[in-house]
Amino acid sequence: MNTLVIAGFIIALVVVVIMAGVKVVPQSETKVVERLGKFHSVLQPGLNFIIPFIDKPKVIYTRTHTRITTTSVIDLREQVYDFPSQQVITRDNVTTEINALLYFQIVDPKKSVYEIENLPNAIEKLTQTSLRNVIGELELDETLTSRDTINAKLQAILDDATNKWGVKVNRVELQDITPPESVRVAMEKQMQAERNRRAEILNAEGEKQSLILRSEGQKMSQINKAEAEKQAAILKAEGEARAQVLRAQAEADAIRNVAEAVAQSQTDPAAYLLAQKYIETLKTMTSGQDNKTVYIPYEATSVLSSLGSIEQLFKSGK
Repeated sequence: MNTLVIAGFIIALVVVVIMAGVKVVPQSETKVVERLGKFHSVLQPGLNFIIPFIDKPKVIYTRTHTRITTTSVIDLREQVYDFPSQQVITRDNVTTEINALLYFQIVDPKKSVYEIENLPNAIEKLTQTSLRNVIGELELDETLTSRDTINAKLQAILDDATNKWGVKVNRVELQDITPPESVRVAMEKQMQAERNRRAEILNAEGEKQSLILRSEGQKMSQINKAEAEKQAAILKAEGEARAQVLRAQAEADAIRNVAEAVAQSQTDPAAYLLAQKYIETLKTMTSGQDNKTVYIPYEATSVLSSLGSIEQLFKSGK
């Protein structure tokens, strides 16, 4: 009976020892193993064997604002840390509340355990102080409009500072930037005034463009009108010149015909032409409805005397 009890106890002890030496680590997690209080190895995901009672997973203590937590598991996934809002002072002495998000990942479990005593708390304090330093170099307007710049600066500072802790800071995001109420009211008034100023500038630019376009239209209209008048005058002059040429040609033809006829009748052509001009002049002088007395110079009688010869000319022509 005693033998069976002892055998059972031994078997149970062996099972306990074997169970204590077998460690199953989930994916994306790890454990730091110490052998007799000294770092020994980092367990990989899956089935791992350690020496019971000699090898022990490192227990990590994490202190927060309200409690202390203990764990031996190190999460290798990217983690998000939401920092509470904190007050920072800008370069122009404006107190502003800022809430930030930090995305980080443990890349070296050994350093995260042995190089820093409380990793989450250290990251939080480092982020707060770095944020104060970065915002302190900017004015309020720059702080509100330069979130990407602030995020990049914070990421560079935190990534460099946490490198020795085995932590990789992937990015930093500023959630809320809340200036004081009085500053927000003043900013709203400033933005409204700026909008009004831009609206007035746009209206003035529109009126300016309208006047310019209207004056250009009037200018083009005057130019087109002057060009049209110019073309009309040119065409009219060309027409008058052409008419004069045609009249001269017709008169020359008439004179030539008359000269030929007169030459056949042996009559002086000059006397004939002079008499014709006198007749046209008399017609003009006696035209009209008023009674007129016309005096003919004595010298004209000699010209008019040639009318008889002209009559003989036309008779011979017939």
